[in-house]
Amino acid sequence: MTSVEPAEKLLSPVLSASWDDTRPWTLDTYLRHDGYRGLRNALAMAPDDLIALVKDSGLRGRGGAGFPTGMKWQFIPQNDGKPHYLVVNADESEPGTCKDIPLLFANPHSLIEGMIIASYAIRCDHAFIYLRGEVVPVLRRLHAAVAEAYEAGYLGKNILGSGIDLDITVHAGAGAYICGEETALLDSLEGRRGQPRLRPPFPAIAGLYACPTVVNNVESIASVPPILARGNEWFKSLGTEKSPGFTLYSLSGHVTNPGQYEAPLGITLRQLLDISGGVRAGHRLKFWTPGGSSTPMFTDQHLDVPLDYEGVGAAGSMLGTKALQIFDETTCVVRAVTRWTEFYAHESCGKCTPCREGTYWLVQLLKRIESGQGLAGDLEKLLDIADNINGKSFCALGDGAASPIVSSLEHFRAEYEQHLSERRCPFDPAASTVWADRRAHESTTEREVHA
Repeated sequence: MTSVEPAEKLLSPVLSASWDDTRPWTLDTYLRHDGYRGLRNALAMAPDDLIALVKDSGLRGRGGAGFPTGMKWQFIPQNDGKPHYLVVNADESEPGTCKDIPLLFANPHSLIEGMIIASYAIRCDHAFIYLRGEVVPVLRRLHAAVAEAYEAGYLGKNILGSGIDLDITVHAGAGAYICGEETALLDSLEGRRGQPRLRPPFPAIAGLYACPTVVNNVESIASVPPILARGNEWFKSLGTEKSPGFTLYSLSGHVTNPGQYEAPLGITLRQLLDISGGVRAGHRLKFWTPGGSSTPMFTDQHLDVPLDYEGVGAAGSMLGTKALQIFDETTCVVRAVTRWTEFYAHESCGKCTPCREGTYWLVQLLKRIESGQGLAGDLEKLLDIADNINGKSFCALGDGAASPIVSSLEHFRAEYEQHLSERRCPFDPAASTVWADRRAHESTTEREVHA
């Protein structure tokens, strides 16, 4: 792909191809777009051959880590005498990430068809969708789509006369970000408090109800039916050699036309901005996230980084969920990072000390710096605490909290130092030292009153 190609050649609507149709969420609309064609092709294959086909396609998980989907299916032990489960992680709570919810709202049958194919491959007869509980309209739409699939014979007993049985349960979570971590999700699904499990054993060996379990992201599973319908060669013709296929990029923030843009992996932010109308009029790009707020940030120097797993990784970040948050020059980096860190501190499950204590102290330091009350040595303390969290917490939440701090100091240390030297936020002229001192005094007085 090159920047001289017209916009329509850069996009590859597959999962989003029917979104503009009338009532795209219905079974009738899905069938008009070759719906359940991939399932029929899959049922004509042996389960092991199906796993090998998905593995050969190069499809990688679309939930963040980019682990090969077919390989994850292959880890499930066979002939072990235990039930096997498929769990779809639809607990989309990462700040800036907004691809799975629109997909489920507009095209739920793509997920259902993918779940049937995946369940057949791993020899599972009961699958679960773990949905973020706040999105009630999507919950209702999923229930309706599952009911349609049962009525049409795509779910239940003897699916399409194949002798295969499958039930799907839609479960609404209780709103905890930590349940996006696959083992915490499994605990929550079992009715316990959502907290990450110690591994090993991994879910493929002892997952839901201590049985072999595959946990996949919504987009990962929904991407399987087109592969079965159109073939591996078509899928590999999109994207890059090591990151083949199409995916949904979520553009948000200071961009002229935010939204979902489905394109081959390897497209660049410069190309996506050309398609979406660019940064809002009269402003310029300052920094952006390639995969949500938990990934190291990029600047305008990274506009031509290929947005695939290898390209973004080589540039020092992670593709993650492909949540491209765009910030222009009016944004205070310290303020943005502080808000993200407050989120992670609030959502920490508290199970491990580095994350529980570290995120709390990161917030205290960042708020102090942002308000103009920072002290000499605070930046070194931030880096020291981040180092004590990164790679040392029980799950990736701690890493996600530390990443934007380290990367923002790498790219915008001068802005942090300006907060310290001027004793105010340079993006808020009213926040002078006088006002900072007054807020500190009022806060102290309030604490004394409550004491």
